[in-house]
Formats: sequence, structure tokens, C-alpha cells
Amino acid sequence: MRRRAAMLCGAAVVVAGSLTTVPAEASASPTATQTPLAANLTWKKCGTTDYPTLQCSSVKVPLDYRDPHGKQITLALSRVPHTAKTYQGPLLVNPGGPGGSGLTLAGFVASALPKEVAAQYDVIGFDPRGVGDSRPALDCKPGYFDPVRPNSVPSTPAIEKANLARAKSFADACGKKYAGVLPYINTISAVQDMDSIRKALGAKKLNYFGYSYGTYLGAVYAKLYPERVRRLVLDSIVDPTDVWYDANINQDYAFDDRHQAFMAWVAKYDSTYKLGTDPAKIEAKWYAMRAALAKKPAGGKVGASELEDTFIPGGYYNGYWPYLAEAFAAYVNDKDTDPLVETYENFAAVDASGDNGYSIYTSVQCRDAAWPRDWNKWRKDNWSVYAKAPFMAWNNAWYNAPCAFWPTKSLKPVNVANSKLPPALLFQATDDAATPYQGGVTVHRLLKRSSLVVEQGGGNHGITLSGNSCLDKYLAAYLTDGTVPRGSGAADAVCAALPDPKPLNSTAASQMKAASGSDAASSSSRGETLHGMLGFRG
Repeated sequence: MRRRAAMLCGAAVVVAGSLTTVPAEASASPTATQTPLAANLTWKKCGTTDYPTLQCSSVKVPLDYRDPHGKQITLALSRVPHTAKTYQGPLLVNPGGPGGSGLTLAGFVASALPKEVAAQYDVIGFDPRGVGDSRPALDCKPGYFDPVRPNSVPSTPAIEKANLARAKSFADACGKKYAGVLPYINTISAVQDMDSIRKALGAKKLNYFGYSYGTYLGAVYAKLYPERVRRLVLDSIVDPTDVWYDANINQDYAFDDRHQAFMAWVAKYDSTYKLGTDPAKIEAKWYAMRAALAKKPAGGKVGASELEDTFIPGGYYNGYWPYLAEAFAAYVNDKDTDPLVETYENFAAVDASGDNGYSIYTSVQCRDAAWPRDWNKWRKDNWSVYAKAPFMAWNNAWYNAPCAFWPTKSLKPVNVANSKLPPALLFQATDDAATPYQGGVTVHRLLKRSSLVVEQGGGNHGITLSGNSCLDKYLAAYLTDGTVPRGSGAADAVCAALPDPKPLNSTAASQMKAASGSDAASSSSRGETLHGMLGFRG
């Protein structure tokens, strides 16, 4: 955490609001109406209570783009159509993953953007190949995450052997069940699908808005099809130079930092949680809880590994901290396991949708880039990480371990360096654990003429449209007319992070809940909605 913050603080930066903005070229005019080509999609109403104007469709694409007339697969699409006279084309959105469904995200983005901005776009969501309502939808091994799993920390040869057997069984199951599909589940194929969606929409160019892994999708799309990019927004940015083995190692250190930030937050509210005022001693209580659960899982469901699963979401979004703290305190202070089991079920239990998402996560990451096939390297690297950053080290290792046994050969990562794009807009929090700060700096350097907006002191993953009006101001300006901030130094603009949350039973929280129509309440609600869509693990 200190290292990432120092990279920003040591450079000359521009304080939000004190810089000159410059509009992007050509397509920047807010009155420049985009003329669509002939589209060949049929849209049907599929609105929900939250997003009543959603429409749904689908498009067939080649499984293998080298054989465009061969086997076809189906991609599920969603749309909130534009309503303004000024039409700026489709805005394709993606929540990340890999393996995240984007159908509902279209409704969220359209409702969270200023009305006058959203009205100028067809906001398009999609389920990437293999995901959700797209067909085929992969589910390699249903119930793979059913509790109680072996302890993630392989402190004995028997525990390591059990975890290795699980990981290999998942890779084997994928290979047997989807042998003809796995070679084509990867980022490049997904990017080619995005261009097929563009064609089906009848658009000459795409506007794109991606979170998390969706930033890598966007950067790769821009690399392969730079002339077809109109606007490009990347939020919480994958470092394309360390996909994917090194990226997960780097995550481990960052998540440990965020876990310690959570411990400090709990210490601040000792009057509520009664766990003490010393973060180090509180952390010791957390690890004591973990050790106890390894011996006696709570409710027959929450063992050591499931406890980690439950608290990892707090590294993505601090809005979960009050719920996690209540469960932690109830277990330690009252020996009450019910809140912990409930929190596990809310934040960590994996259903069929989660099984599908994990099947795509592994299929894409294991195929995209080379992974060590020698388990000795995994063992050495992860014990080294664990010695310094124990919170997620081995949990993350086993999450990715099927890649050590994956049945398809690996591709090479894409060099996303690009000087052919219109100005792109990047957003990055300094203390983001899932996509550490360096990723934003790296992509800012690789995408010429891009602008980087930094959330100073922010630790959440996915930061726009989540309640920070400073960040959202830059997003709205860019989507309106292509305006991007320009500054000197590591960032082009800096926004202060939102305050950390209050405990659930605090007066402030009660007042916020009561003021259901207030800006504070809507910001908190919007943040929880967004992070529920982004999911975890990227």
C-alpha cells in the first residue's frame, strides 16, 4: 500500500478542478450525430423492476474465427436504447471477470450516468462467450466450491495433496466436458466477438466502458481494431505486462494491505465491535478465528478457506466492512456463528452462476498466457508471499491452481501499446487491491494520449458510478463531448476518495438509511449495486 501511494505522491500531479481540459478530436462535438449502418438484430423487452427499459437480443458468432462459416455460438445481448436526438452510437459495457455477465450492467450504467448523457447512447451489455445466457454456457464441475474445502494453507503434505487433487480434477473435468470449446475461450476471441457485436449493431465505431478485467478486454480490442474505437473508458485497470501468474502474486500483497486497513477500521470503532483498539491484536484475533474454524467449521459450512472467501470481498469494496465486522465480533465476543454463516452465504457461497463464472475465469486465464507447470515453483513462490502477506496468498494460489494442469496450450499476452487511438480516459484508485495502482500507470503510458484520473487514498475496485461525484464529473464530460483532463506527472487529475463507511448501528448510518432519497443514501446504494455486478476475483 505504501509503495503504491508513494508512486503517486512522489510525482507532480494536478488537483481535481485546477486543470485545463481538452476535447478529443473528430467525434468530440456533442451535436455530431452518429449515423448507424444497417443493423440485423431483433430486440425484445426484458425490463426488470430496477431497469424497466432493458431490451434483449442475441447474435451468432464463429466459435473459431479462422473458420467463420464453421460452428457458431450465441452471444446474449442487452440494450437500453438512446432517447435523445443526438446519437453518439453504442456504448458497450463489461463488468470484468473473466466470467462476469454484463446484461444487467447495461441497465445500471444507463441509470447511473446523468440522464442527458445516457440518452445519447445505446448502452449495450453482453455475456461474453461461455458466460450466463450465451450458449454454450460452461460449467466444468458443478459444486466445486461446496463447503467445507480443505484448509487453503498447505501446512502438511496431506493438505497440499488434497488441494492439488481438487485443482487437477477441475482442469480434467473442463478438458473432458469442453474439449472442443476450450481452445476458443480466451481474451482474443472475446475481443473478436466484440467486433462482431459492433457489426451486428450497424456501428462504424464502438464506444467502450470496461471495469477490471474489462479494461484488458478494452485495451486488447483497441490494439486489434484501433480505427474502430470512438471512446474508451477503463476503470480499475489490469496491468497488461504481468498477465496472469504474476498479476495474482501482486494481488496477494495488495489484498493483505486492504485486510490490514480493515483491521484498522475495526479498531477505530472499538465502541461498536469491542475487539480492541490495536489493529495488530485485532488481526491476531482474526487469525485465531481462522484456526478455530479450521478445526470446527461454523454451521458445518465456514471453515478456514470459506472464512477467507467471506472476507476477500472486503478487499474489493469497503461498503462490506460493517457486515464483516459484525460477523467477526459476534464470533469472537459471543461465540455466535450465525452472523458468520449468514455473511458467508451472502458474500461467498457459490451458486450455479458462480460455477459458470469460475469456469470461464479459469478457461480464459489459463489459455491467455503461460503458467508454471512445475508445482515446485508455485509452492516456492506462494510460501514466499505467505511469509509477508498471508491473508489471501494460498487461497488465491488454489483459486488459480487449475492452470498448472490446464488441458489447452497457452497463448501469448497481447502487447497493448497503442499510438493510434483517440484520447482514452482511465480511472484508478491508489489502494485498489484487485488491480493495483501500477496497472493504471502502465496503461496510461502504453496508450498514447490517454488521460489518467486517480482516486487518492481509495481502496475500492470499480470507482466510477459508485458515489464519487468528482470521478463521475470527468466520466460525464468525456462521454458528452470527448473532453479529457490534461496534467503533468503521473496523473492528469486527482480526486479524493470517499470516506470509509460507518458501523451499521451508528447514528450516521441510521440517518442515511432513513434519508432514502438523499444523495448519501443513493451513493451508498449505487456502490453496493455496482460491486454486486462486478463480483470478485477480477
